[in-house]
This record gives sequence, structure tokens and C-alpha cells, in this order.
Amino acid sequence: MFELAEYIGIIAFTMSGFFVAVRNNLDLLGVLIATFLTALGGGIIRDITVNKVPFTFSHTYPALIVIVVMLLLIIFKFHKRNSLENKPLFILSDSIGLVSFSISGALIALDAGFNLAGVIAMSFITAVGGGIARDVIINEVPFVLKTGFYGTVSILIALVLYLLHQQNLMSFTVITALFVAALSLRLLAYYKKWSIPLR
Repeated sequence: MFELAEYIGIIAFTMSGFFVAVRNNLDLLGVLIATFLTALGGGIIRDITVNKVPFTFSHTYPALIVIVVMLLLIIFKFHKRNSLENKPLFILSDSIGLVSFSISGALIALDAGFNLAGVIAMSFITAVGGGIARDVIINEVPFVLKTGFYGTVSILIALVLYLLHQQNLMSFTVITALFVAALSLRLLAYYKKWSIPLR
């Protein structure tokens, strides 16, 4: 289940990272760096935190997936289209990446025996760590800090998975249902413009 969530997240975040890079008019090297950071950065931070060899460095598929998806986006000339941010394809890919990486981060933390705080931290870092690194290098306020309900979805996923684990209710079907529910919540929150009020 971890690897499935990881690969889905990589595909989705490769697309969203590519769209952000193109919107900022980066050259090919800039697009490569921004896309790789978005797709793989959070997972690398997560694995180092739990004292594991990063999944990206021990498996061929993560980097290969990023390259193949990027090539397909270039071949189909997505880089020449008008702003893709705030369009359905970007929102969907970014939301799928958020949910998938939140799940994979929480699963790694649970496997490592982390407590609730650790599970939440790993879920959050895996989901948004790469995006934060990308936004910092292109001199933008990180997306997660501008959209109140974005990171909240990751925290809720971690909380639910922790409770399921405590009750021995973890299964492929349950995690799939959580994926669908969390993705629906993220999309609903985006289109309803939900946010956490400052006061």
C-alpha cells in the first residue's frame, strides 16, 4: 500500500511541480529542479527523519516516473499553454499528490512506531516538504502557508490513520476509502474556498 501511495503521489506532484515551474518561466534546468523537488523532496526528508535510505535513492522507479511524466507533458506541449494553475488538471493533480503523500508519510511513521505527534509530522512533511522547498527556491511564499485547508487535510489523514492503526482496522479497502474521502474533502475545500480563520 505504501508503494502504491508513493507512486501515485510522485506522478501527481510531478505534474503540479511542472505547472508551477512553467508559470514562473523557468528554463529547462529550473523546471527539472522544481519538478524533482516537488515530487521527491518530501519523501526524502521523511525517510532521512526515520533513519532510512530514501526510497528515491534505493529504487529506480521514482526518478524514472518523474522523467517520463515530464517528457509526456513537454511532448503534449503543456508548457506552452496559458496559466495552468487554478485549472482543474492542476488542482486535481496537486490534491492527489497531497493525499497520497500524506498517507505514505503516515504509514512510514506508523511502521517506525511513532506516536501521534510523529505520525502527523511525517504525514505533513511528506506531503508539503517538497512543495515548500520548491517555492523557497523560486522566491514564493509556500503554497501551504497561503491555503488554510491544504495542510489541514494532511493532518486529518494522519489522525485518522493513527486511530485506525490503534484499533487494528488498517486494510487496503479502508485506506482506499480514506483516500477517496480526503481527496473529495480537499477538492470541496478548494472550490468552496474554505480556510482556517485567523480570528
